Amino acid sequence: MRKYIVFLEIHGKQVRVGTIEGNSSEDASFSYSKEYVSQSGSKAISVSLPTQDEPFSPEQTKVFFDGLLPEGFMRKAIASNMHFDEDDYLSILYNLGKECIGALRIDETDNERDSDYEPISDAQVEALASEGTTKSTELVIKTHLSLTGASGKVGLYFDEPNQRWYLPSGLAPSTHIVKQSHIRLDGIVTNEQLSMLAAQKCGIDIPESFIINVGKGIDSEVLFATKRFDRIMDESSEIIRNLRRPNRIHQEDFAQAMGISSYDKYEKDGQNYAEKMFEIIRRYSGRPLDDQLRLWNRIVYNFALGNTDAHIKNHSLLYDADMKGIRLAPAYDMISTVIYDSATREMSFNIGGTRNLDSVEEESFKILADRIGMASKVAMDNYNKVLDKFENAIRESGRELQEIGFGNARDIAERILLARKTII
Repeated sequence: MRKYIVFLEIHGKQVRVGTIEGNSSEDASFSYSKEYVSQSGSKAISVSLPTQDEPFSPEQTKVFFDGLLPEGFMRKAIASNMHFDEDDYLSILYNLGKECIGALRIDETDNERDSDYEPISDAQVEALASEGTTKSTELVIKTHLSLTGASGKVGLYFDEPNQRWYLPSGLAPSTHIVKQSHIRLDGIVTNEQLSMLAAQKCGIDIPESFIINVGKGIDSEVLFATKRFDRIMDESSEIIRNLRRPNRIHQEDFAQAMGISSYDKYEKDGQNYAEKMFEIIRRYSGRPLDDQLRLWNRIVYNFALGNTDAHIKNHSLLYDADMKGIRLAPAYDMISTVIYDSATREMSFNIGGTRNLDSVEEESFKILADRIGMASKVAMDNYNKVLDKFENAIRESGRELQEIGFGNARDIAERILLARKTII
Protein backbone atom coordinates (compact mmCIF):
# COMPACT_ATOMS: atom_id res chain seq x y z
CA MET A 1 0.00 0.00 0.00
CA ARG A 2 1.35 3.39 -1.01
CA LYS A 3 0.43 6.51 0.90
CA TYR A 4 1.39 10.02 -0.14
CA ILE A 5 0.56 13.23 1.70
CA VAL A 6 -0.93 16.15 -0.23
CA PHE A 7 0.14 19.57 1.02
CA LEU A 8 -1.25 22.95 0.01
CA GLU A 9 0.83 26.08 0.55
CA ILE A 10 -1.15 28.98 2.01
CA HIS A 11 0.66 32.25 2.82
CA GLY A 12 3.99 30.42 2.64
CA LYS A 13 2.95 27.69 5.09
CA GLN A 14 2.59 24.02 4.17
CA VAL A 15 -0.89 22.80 5.11
CA ARG A 16 -1.69 19.06 5.08
CA VAL A 17 -4.96 18.70 3.17
CA GLY A 18 -5.22 14.95 2.58
CA THR A 19 -3.66 11.76 1.29
CA ILE A 20 -3.48 9.61 -1.83
CA GLU A 21 -3.61 5.91 -0.92
CA GLY A 22 -3.59 2.75 -3.00
CA ASN A 23 -1.58 -0.20 -4.24
CA SER A 24 -0.98 1.35 -7.65
CA SER A 25 -1.96 4.14 -10.00
CA GLU A 26 -5.03 2.12 -10.93
CA ASP A 27 -6.66 1.98 -7.50
CA ALA A 28 -5.19 4.99 -5.66
CA SER A 29 -7.76 7.40 -4.22
CA PHE A 30 -7.49 10.89 -2.74
CA SER A 31 -9.28 11.87 0.43
CA TYR A 32 -9.25 15.06 2.45
CA SER A 33 -8.06 14.67 6.03
CA LYS A 34 -10.73 14.97 8.71
CA GLU A 35 -8.60 17.63 10.43
CA TYR A 36 -8.50 19.76 7.29
CA VAL A 37 -12.18 19.42 6.46
CA SER A 38 -13.17 20.27 10.05
CA GLN A 39 -11.18 23.51 10.01
CA SER A 40 -13.21 26.66 9.62
CA GLY A 41 -12.83 28.04 6.10
CA SER A 42 -11.07 25.00 4.61
CA LYS A 43 -11.21 25.12 0.80
CA ALA A 44 -11.21 22.47 -1.90
CA ILE A 45 -8.06 22.02 -4.00
CA SER A 46 -10.22 21.79 -7.14
CA VAL A 47 -13.76 22.61 -8.14
CA SER A 48 -13.90 18.98 -9.30
CA LEU A 49 -12.83 17.74 -5.83
CA PRO A 50 -15.13 19.49 -3.33
CA THR A 51 -14.34 19.01 0.36
CA GLN A 52 -16.04 15.86 1.63
CA ASP A 53 -15.46 13.04 4.10
CA GLU A 54 -15.55 10.21 1.55
CA PRO A 55 -12.54 9.30 -0.65
CA PHE A 56 -12.73 10.21 -4.32
CA SER A 57 -12.76 7.45 -6.91
CA PRO A 58 -9.47 6.28 -8.48
CA GLU A 59 -10.63 7.83 -11.77
CA GLN A 60 -11.34 11.25 -10.20
CA THR A 61 -8.04 11.09 -8.35
CA LYS A 62 -6.06 10.19 -11.44
CA VAL A 63 -7.67 12.84 -13.64
CA PHE A 64 -6.76 15.66 -11.26
CA PHE A 65 -3.30 14.57 -10.07
CA ASP A 66 -2.14 13.18 -13.42
CA GLY A 67 -3.06 16.64 -14.71
CA LEU A 68 -0.10 18.04 -12.76
CA LEU A 69 2.40 16.03 -14.82
CA PRO A 70 4.24 16.63 -18.11
CA GLU A 71 2.78 15.06 -21.25
CA GLY A 72 3.92 13.59 -24.53
CA PHE A 73 7.60 13.09 -25.34
CA MET A 74 8.69 14.99 -22.23
CA ARG A 75 6.80 12.52 -20.05
CA LYS A 76 8.22 9.55 -21.95
CA ALA A 77 11.76 10.89 -21.47
CA ILE A 78 11.26 11.50 -17.75
CA ALA A 79 9.63 8.09 -17.16
CA SER A 80 12.40 6.33 -19.08
CA ASN A 81 15.11 8.17 -17.15
CA MET A 82 13.47 7.31 -13.82
CA HIS A 83 12.72 3.70 -14.89
CA PHE A 84 8.96 4.04 -14.48
CA ASP A 85 6.14 3.16 -16.83
CA GLU A 86 4.82 6.42 -18.27
CA ASP A 87 1.29 5.42 -17.19
CA ASP A 88 2.41 5.08 -13.55
CA TYR A 89 1.40 8.63 -12.72
CA LEU A 90 1.66 8.03 -8.98
CA SER A 91 5.38 7.16 -9.03
CA ILE A 92 6.19 10.03 -11.40
CA LEU A 93 4.14 12.46 -9.30
CA TYR A 94 5.82 11.41 -6.07
CA ASN A 95 9.26 11.98 -7.60
CA LEU A 96 8.39 15.28 -9.31
CA GLY A 97 5.65 16.63 -7.07
CA LYS A 98 7.74 18.82 -4.76
CA GLU A 99 7.20 21.84 -7.04
CA CYS A 100 4.06 21.72 -9.16
CA ILE A 101 1.95 24.19 -11.06
CA GLY A 102 -0.07 25.93 -8.35
CA ALA A 103 0.50 25.40 -4.64
CA LEU A 104 0.34 21.63 -4.19
CA ARG A 105 3.14 19.35 -3.02
CA ILE A 106 3.13 15.55 -2.92
CA ASP A 107 5.37 13.86 -0.32
CA GLU A 108 5.46 10.86 1.99
CA THR A 109 6.53 12.69 5.12
CA ASP A 110 5.50 15.70 7.18
CA ASN A 111 9.14 16.63 7.64
CA GLU A 112 10.13 19.96 6.14
CA ARG A 113 12.74 19.67 3.41
CA ASP A 114 15.67 22.01 2.96
CA SER A 115 15.32 24.81 0.44
CA ASP A 116 18.12 26.22 -1.68
CA TYR A 117 18.91 27.99 -4.94
CA GLU A 118 21.89 26.78 -6.95
CA PRO A 119 23.45 29.33 -9.34
CA ILE A 120 23.33 28.34 -13.00
CA SER A 121 26.22 29.23 -15.26
CA ASP A 122 25.84 30.81 -18.69
CA ALA A 123 27.07 27.52 -20.14
CA GLN A 124 24.22 25.64 -18.44
CA VAL A 125 21.67 28.08 -19.84
CA GLU A 126 23.21 27.65 -23.30
CA ALA A 127 23.02 23.86 -22.90
CA LEU A 128 19.35 24.12 -21.96
CA ALA A 129 18.73 26.06 -25.17
CA SER A 130 20.72 23.79 -27.44
CA GLU A 131 20.35 20.27 -26.02
CA GLY A 132 16.57 20.00 -26.13
CA THR A 133 14.65 17.50 -24.02
CA THR A 134 17.80 15.79 -22.73
CA LYS A 135 18.83 18.81 -20.66
CA SER A 136 15.33 19.78 -19.56
CA THR A 137 14.65 16.20 -18.42
CA GLU A 138 17.83 16.25 -16.37
CA LEU A 139 16.86 19.52 -14.65
CA VAL A 140 13.24 18.47 -14.07
CA ILE A 141 14.34 15.31 -12.28
CA LYS A 142 17.03 17.11 -10.30
CA THR A 143 14.58 19.72 -9.01
CA HIS A 144 11.65 17.27 -8.47
CA LEU A 145 9.58 19.73 -10.47
CA SER A 146 6.39 18.88 -12.35
CA LEU A 147 5.17 21.20 -15.11
CA THR A 148 2.23 20.35 -17.34
CA GLY A 149 2.44 20.31 -21.11
CA ALA A 150 4.32 18.42 -23.80
CA SER A 151 7.18 20.84 -24.49
CA GLY A 152 10.56 20.84 -22.78
CA LYS A 153 10.32 23.27 -19.89
CA VAL A 154 11.84 23.82 -16.47
CA GLY A 155 11.15 26.06 -13.49
CA LEU A 156 13.98 28.43 -12.56
CA TYR A 157 14.47 31.34 -10.17
CA PHE A 158 15.41 34.65 -11.81
CA ASP A 159 17.24 37.27 -9.79
CA GLU A 160 16.18 40.20 -11.91
CA PRO A 161 18.38 42.94 -10.38
CA ASN A 162 21.50 40.88 -11.04
CA GLN A 163 20.24 39.09 -14.16
CA ARG A 164 21.17 35.68 -12.72
CA TRP A 165 19.39 32.34 -12.97
CA TYR A 166 19.16 29.75 -10.20
CA LEU A 167 18.01 26.15 -9.97
CA PRO A 168 15.58 25.59 -7.04
CA SER A 169 16.01 22.56 -4.76
CA GLY A 170 14.11 21.13 -1.83
CA LEU A 171 10.99 23.22 -1.23
CA ALA A 172 12.34 26.36 -2.90
CA PRO A 173 9.82 27.71 -5.45
CA SER A 174 10.74 28.87 -8.93
CA THR A 175 9.80 32.29 -10.27
CA HIS A 176 9.81 31.60 -14.02
CA ILE A 177 8.93 28.82 -16.43
CA VAL A 178 11.60 28.51 -19.09
CA LYS A 179 10.60 26.76 -22.30
CA GLN A 180 12.85 25.40 -25.03
CA SER A 181 12.54 25.96 -28.75
CA HIS A 182 10.72 23.21 -30.64
CA ILE A 183 13.15 21.86 -33.21
CA ARG A 184 10.37 20.92 -35.71
CA LEU A 185 8.70 24.34 -35.64
CA ASP A 186 10.93 27.17 -36.82
CA GLY A 187 10.93 30.39 -34.84
CA ILE A 188 8.56 29.01 -32.19
CA VAL A 189 10.06 31.08 -29.34
CA THR A 190 9.82 34.32 -31.32
CA ASN A 191 6.34 33.30 -32.44
CA GLU A 192 5.18 32.88 -28.83
CA GLN A 193 6.67 36.14 -27.58
CA LEU A 194 5.26 38.03 -30.58
CA SER A 195 1.84 36.43 -30.04
CA MET A 196 1.84 37.31 -26.34
CA LEU A 197 2.89 40.92 -26.95
CA ALA A 198 0.21 41.30 -29.62
CA ALA A 199 -2.37 39.80 -27.26
CA GLN A 200 -1.59 42.49 -24.71
CA LYS A 201 -2.05 45.17 -27.39
CA CYS A 202 -5.46 43.62 -28.11
CA GLY A 203 -6.49 43.99 -24.48
CA ILE A 204 -5.68 40.46 -23.29
CA ASP A 205 -4.12 40.19 -19.81
CA ILE A 206 -0.86 38.23 -19.95
CA PRO A 207 2.02 37.45 -17.58
CA GLU A 208 5.39 39.10 -18.10
CA SER A 209 7.51 37.17 -20.60
CA PHE A 210 10.76 37.59 -22.51
CA ILE A 211 13.22 35.75 -24.74
CA ILE A 212 16.54 34.57 -23.34
CA ASN A 213 19.06 34.97 -26.15
CA VAL A 214 22.29 33.05 -25.59
CA GLY A 215 23.65 33.56 -29.12
CA LYS A 216 22.49 35.10 -32.36
CA GLY A 217 18.75 34.64 -31.85
CA ILE A 218 18.46 31.42 -33.85
CA ASP A 219 16.23 28.57 -32.65
CA SER A 220 18.96 26.60 -30.87
CA GLU A 221 20.12 29.71 -28.99
CA VAL A 222 16.88 31.08 -27.51
CA LEU A 223 14.56 30.19 -24.64
CA PHE A 224 11.12 31.53 -23.77
CA ALA A 225 10.73 32.71 -20.16
CA THR A 226 7.40 33.43 -18.47
CA LYS A 227 7.08 34.97 -15.03
CA ARG A 228 4.90 32.68 -12.93
CA PHE A 229 1.58 34.23 -11.94
CA ASP A 230 1.15 31.43 -9.38
CA ARG A 231 4.13 32.80 -7.42
CA ILE A 232 4.15 36.09 -5.52
CA MET A 233 6.82 37.85 -3.52
CA ASP A 234 5.91 38.57 0.10
CA GLU A 235 8.20 40.86 2.05
CA SER A 236 7.69 38.65 5.10
CA SER A 237 8.94 35.48 3.39
CA GLU A 238 12.30 33.91 4.13
CA ILE A 239 15.59 34.80 2.47
CA ILE A 240 17.63 32.03 0.83
CA ARG A 241 21.14 32.89 -0.46
CA ASN A 242 20.15 36.57 -0.35
CA LEU A 243 17.18 35.74 -2.57
CA ARG A 244 13.63 36.24 -1.37
CA ARG A 245 11.55 33.09 -1.56
CA PRO A 246 8.22 33.59 -3.41
CA ASN A 247 4.98 32.18 -2.03
CA ARG A 248 2.98 29.66 -4.03
CA ILE A 249 -0.54 30.56 -5.18
CA HIS A 250 -2.91 27.75 -6.05
CA GLN A 251 -3.93 27.21 -9.67
CA GLU A 252 -5.73 24.56 -11.69
CA ASP A 253 -6.36 24.31 -15.41
CA PHE A 254 -9.83 23.85 -16.86
CA ALA A 255 -9.25 20.17 -17.62
CA GLN A 256 -8.71 19.57 -13.91
CA ALA A 257 -11.62 21.83 -12.95
CA MET A 258 -13.92 20.03 -15.37
CA GLY A 259 -12.73 16.58 -14.30
CA ILE A 260 -11.34 15.80 -17.76
CA SER A 261 -8.17 13.80 -18.39
CA SER A 262 -5.17 15.49 -20.01
CA TYR A 263 -5.51 12.93 -22.80
CA ASP A 264 -8.91 14.42 -23.62
CA LYS A 265 -7.86 18.08 -23.55
CA TYR A 266 -8.91 18.45 -27.19
CA GLU A 267 -12.67 18.43 -27.64
CA LYS A 268 -14.44 15.67 -29.45
CA ASP A 269 -17.78 16.24 -31.20
CA GLY A 270 -20.57 17.26 -28.88
CA GLN A 271 -18.51 17.95 -25.76
CA ASN A 272 -18.88 21.75 -25.92
CA TYR A 273 -15.84 22.62 -23.79
CA ALA A 274 -16.21 26.37 -24.28
CA GLU A 275 -19.71 26.42 -22.80
CA LYS A 276 -18.48 24.34 -19.85
CA MET A 277 -15.64 26.77 -19.17
CA PHE A 278 -18.04 29.70 -19.08
CA GLU A 279 -20.33 27.76 -16.75
CA ILE A 280 -17.46 27.15 -14.31
CA ILE A 281 -16.62 30.86 -14.34
CA ARG A 282 -20.25 31.78 -13.66
CA ARG A 283 -20.38 29.38 -10.71
CA TYR A 284 -16.99 29.89 -9.11
CA SER A 285 -15.39 33.19 -10.14
CA GLY A 286 -15.35 36.03 -7.65
CA ARG A 287 -16.08 38.40 -10.57
CA PRO A 288 -17.98 36.26 -13.08
CA LEU A 289 -18.99 39.01 -15.50
CA ASP A 290 -15.44 40.34 -15.81
CA ASP A 291 -13.94 36.88 -16.18
CA GLN A 292 -16.46 35.75 -18.80
CA LEU A 293 -15.53 38.76 -20.90
CA ARG A 294 -11.81 38.09 -20.39
CA LEU A 295 -12.25 34.49 -21.54
CA TRP A 296 -14.38 35.61 -24.49
CA ASN A 297 -11.72 38.06 -25.66
CA ARG A 298 -8.93 35.49 -25.56
CA ILE A 299 -11.04 32.97 -27.50
CA VAL A 300 -11.58 35.65 -30.16
CA TYR A 301 -7.88 36.46 -30.13
CA ASN A 302 -6.79 32.81 -30.45
CA PHE A 303 -9.12 32.51 -33.45
CA ALA A 304 -7.65 35.64 -35.03
CA LEU A 305 -4.12 34.41 -34.29
CA GLY A 306 -4.79 31.01 -35.81
CA ASN A 307 -3.94 29.18 -32.58
CA THR A 308 -5.46 25.71 -32.88
CA ASP A 309 -3.67 24.54 -29.73
CA ALA A 310 -5.64 26.65 -27.23
CA HIS A 311 -6.99 23.54 -25.47
CA ILE A 312 -8.56 23.46 -22.00
CA LYS A 313 -5.21 22.93 -20.23
CA ASN A 314 -4.07 26.25 -21.70
CA HIS A 315 -6.75 28.10 -19.72
CA SER A 316 -6.66 28.15 -15.91
CA LEU A 317 -8.26 29.30 -12.69
CA LEU A 318 -6.13 31.18 -10.16
CA TYR A 319 -7.01 31.12 -6.47
CA ASP A 320 -6.53 33.98 -4.02
CA ALA A 321 -3.54 33.73 -1.68
CA ASP A 322 -5.89 32.73 1.16
CA MET A 323 -7.87 30.32 -1.10
CA LYS A 324 -11.06 32.30 -0.46
CA GLY A 325 -11.69 33.40 -4.03
CA ILE A 326 -11.14 32.24 -7.62
CA ARG A 327 -10.47 34.26 -10.79
CA LEU A 328 -9.63 33.46 -14.38
CA ALA A 329 -5.83 33.27 -14.62
CA PRO A 330 -3.90 35.41 -17.14
CA ALA A 331 -3.58 34.06 -20.68
CA TYR A 332 -0.57 31.89 -21.57
CA ASP A 333 0.80 29.50 -24.21
CA MET A 334 -0.41 31.56 -27.16
CA ILE A 335 1.20 30.94 -30.56
CA SER A 336 0.09 31.08 -34.16
CA THR A 337 0.05 27.40 -35.11
CA VAL A 338 -1.31 27.97 -38.62
CA ILE A 339 1.97 29.29 -39.95
CA TYR A 340 3.29 25.73 -39.75
CA ASP A 341 2.32 23.26 -42.48
CA SER A 342 2.13 20.41 -39.95
CA ALA A 343 -0.50 22.15 -37.81
CA THR A 344 -4.11 21.01 -37.75
CA ARG A 345 -6.89 23.32 -38.92
CA GLU A 346 -9.18 21.94 -36.21
CA MET A 347 -9.68 24.22 -33.21
CA SER A 348 -9.21 22.70 -29.75
CA PHE A 349 -12.90 23.23 -29.04
CA ASN A 350 -15.87 24.31 -31.13
CA ILE A 351 -17.01 27.90 -31.49
CA GLY A 352 -20.75 28.01 -31.97
CA GLY A 353 -20.76 24.41 -33.17
CA THR A 354 -17.86 24.87 -35.62
CA ARG A 355 -14.35 23.49 -35.04
CA ASN A 356 -12.62 23.94 -38.39
CA LEU A 357 -10.67 27.20 -38.26
CA ASP A 358 -11.48 28.07 -41.86
CA SER A 359 -15.21 27.59 -41.26
CA VAL A 360 -15.47 29.74 -38.14
CA GLU A 361 -17.07 33.09 -38.92
CA GLU A 362 -18.80 35.98 -37.17
CA GLU A 363 -22.04 34.00 -36.98
CA SER A 364 -20.18 31.24 -35.08
CA PHE A 365 -19.35 33.71 -32.32
CA LYS A 366 -22.93 34.98 -32.24
CA ILE A 367 -24.11 31.40 -31.68
CA LEU A 368 -21.49 30.89 -28.95
CA ALA A 369 -22.56 34.11 -27.21
CA ASP A 370 -26.15 32.91 -27.21
CA ARG A 371 -25.19 29.49 -25.82
CA ILE A 372 -23.20 30.95 -22.93
CA GLY A 373 -25.83 33.56 -22.13
CA MET A 374 -23.71 36.59 -23.01
CA ALA A 375 -25.51 39.65 -24.35
CA SER A 376 -25.04 39.68 -28.12
CA LYS A 377 -24.15 43.37 -28.32
CA VAL A 378 -21.49 43.09 -25.59
CA ALA A 379 -20.04 39.94 -27.10
CA MET A 380 -19.86 41.20 -30.68
CA ASP A 381 -18.60 44.67 -29.71
CA ASN A 382 -15.67 42.94 -28.02
CA TYR A 383 -15.25 40.57 -30.96
CA ASN A 384 -14.88 43.55 -33.28
CA LYS A 385 -12.54 45.41 -30.91
CA VAL A 386 -10.11 42.49 -30.83
CA LEU A 387 -10.21 41.99 -34.60
CA ASP A 388 -9.84 45.72 -35.27
CA LYS A 389 -6.64 45.84 -33.22
CA PHE A 390 -5.20 42.55 -34.42
CA GLU A 391 -3.26 43.49 -37.58
CA ASN A 392 -1.51 46.52 -36.07
CA ALA A 393 -0.78 44.56 -32.87
CA ILE A 394 0.97 41.80 -34.82
CA ARG A 395 2.99 44.22 -36.96
CA GLU A 396 4.02 46.42 -34.01
CA SER A 397 5.07 43.41 -31.95
CA GLY A 398 7.13 42.03 -34.83
CA ARG A 399 8.83 45.40 -35.28
CA GLU A 400 9.58 45.72 -31.56
CA LEU A 401 11.18 42.28 -31.40
CA GLN A 402 13.24 42.87 -34.53
CA GLU A 403 14.57 46.12 -33.05
CA ILE A 404 15.95 44.25 -30.03
CA GLY A 405 17.76 41.65 -32.11
CA PHE A 406 15.29 39.01 -33.25
CA GLY A 407 15.63 39.28 -37.00
CA ASN A 408 12.97 36.69 -37.80
CA ALA A 409 10.22 38.54 -35.90
CA ARG A 410 8.90 40.68 -38.76
CA ASP A 411 8.94 37.68 -41.07
CA ILE A 412 6.88 35.68 -38.56
CA ALA A 413 4.49 38.61 -38.17
CA GLU A 414 3.94 38.72 -41.94
CA ARG A 415 3.47 34.94 -42.05
CA ILE A 416 0.76 35.24 -39.40
CA LEU A 417 -1.01 38.05 -41.26
CA LEU A 418 -0.80 36.18 -44.57
CA ALA A 419 -2.27 33.05 -42.96
CA ARG A 420 -5.11 35.11 -41.42
CA LYS A 421 -5.74 37.50 -44.32
CA THR A 422 -9.36 36.40 -44.63
CA ILE A 423 -10.32 37.75 -41.18
CA ILE A 424 -8.40 41.05 -41.08
